[in-house]
Amino acid sequence: MYLSNLLINVGDNPDRPRPGRLWLRNLYRVHQRLCMAFPSAQRKQSDAQFLNPYNPDDFTQCQVHTPRSAEAGFLFRVDPQPGGSVVILTLSAIQPDWNYAFANAAYLLAAPPQCKCYKPKPAAGQRLRFRLLANAVSRVRQQSVHHCGQAIDGKWVGKRVGVAGDEASLRNWIDRRAHASGFQIDELTNVQAGYVYMNKIGKSGQGQRLRSVRYDGTLSVTDPVKFHQTLCSGIGPAKAFGFGLLSIAPAR
Repeated sequence: MYLSNLLINVGDNPDRPRPGRLWLRNLYRVHQRLCMAFPSAQRKQSDAQFLNPYNPDDFTQCQVHTPRSAEAGFLFRVDPQPGGSVVILTLSAIQPDWNYAFANAAYLLAAPPQCKCYKPKPAAGQRLRFRLLANAVSRVRQQSVHHCGQAIDGKWVGKRVGVAGDEASLRNWIDRRAHASGFQIDELTNVQAGYVYMNKIGKSGQGQRLRSVRYDGTLSVTDPVKFHQTLCSGIGPAKAFGFGLLSIAPAR
């Protein structure tokens, strides 16, 4: 796998155009641009500067619009930094071609992308610092409605709704995901709940509102195999919109 850091040019003068900041406001556009780092050989040969419109069929098979794993797909997260800068962190199954992805949009970057090979080797009992931006939702199941003696499934059976913003609900959500993902939470140093708003390109209406919760803290690995799978596949839904990437570092 490969871990990349993209420092985005968000500008420092409010009176001048800030295309990087505008780009980050539309996560559909962000995801499309990141997908461009995995072009097929045919796409690179026929469109070396990436001037033609984005088309998922033009990219490496099993890397775009696919379940994330150690062999396929990528995860990303938009990380605001102290001082107002912004970094996009990506974890990909294959090495990305950032030069191609930003060939016609180098102005979005404030520095050359950094990419390194990533081979995590979790061990049982290992303590790690972590960060996770999650689309924290739960499925609400409605009892069947009876009509003329027959059971009719309720309209919202299985509907995903954002978890409540109280501390207990947010902690319960991450604890349940941790148990199934090969780790346990030792300490939460930051839990920040909010929403991400978006409107899919080409669609009319008011768009979507996705529940967003940032978790920072320390964890302990309980099942190294499951934990490694979690690092590869991410946690929770909405991964195409920057959710689910679990980043780790040695605990102090």
